Amino acid sequence: MPKFTWHTSAVPETLPVRQVYGFLFVPDGRLLLRLDGRKHSLPGGRPEPGEQRYVDILRRETLEEVTVEIDEPHYLGFQCVDDGVAPYAQVRMAAVVTKVHPPAPDPDNGRIYRRLLVHPCKAGDLLAWGETGYLQAGAAADAAVRVFGLPGDGLPDAGDL
Repeated sequence: MPKFTWHTSAVPETLPVRQVYGFLFVPDGRLLLRLDGRKHSLPGGRPEPGEQRYVDILRRETLEEVTVEIDEPHYLGFQCVDDGVAPYAQVRMAAVVTKVHPPAPDPDNGRIYRRLLVHPCKAGDLLAWGETGYLQAGAAADAAVRVFGLPGDGLPDAGDL
């Protein structure tokens, strides 16, 4: 079983980045989650050939998967995945949604994902990533308030975007 550890430092140059995912906030402070059936996840994915900047990967993936545009993302850290073969990094970023487009099929697989807005404190439970997931969600909620100036209390509960 893979071992997951959360780090708020830069990804070491020797550790390959296999995924970039984003905690995306709307201006009222709620968090956008991607819903595929009953599974909640963050928008994001793998770098494509030639892509090196985490920002570019996240922007492309959010537009493809949940059809939203984002402001300048803020780096939160990375999750190291040690699968017993070759460790790799999953980068996590936070950003504010600036434009919402109608849902459309993901060019990668043809699925249309639902978009769910939730209070950030529910992210850890809904993502079900264990302790490292709670640490990531906490870092994202902190960045929403501290970096983006979004409200942190008195948010609406949940709803579709």
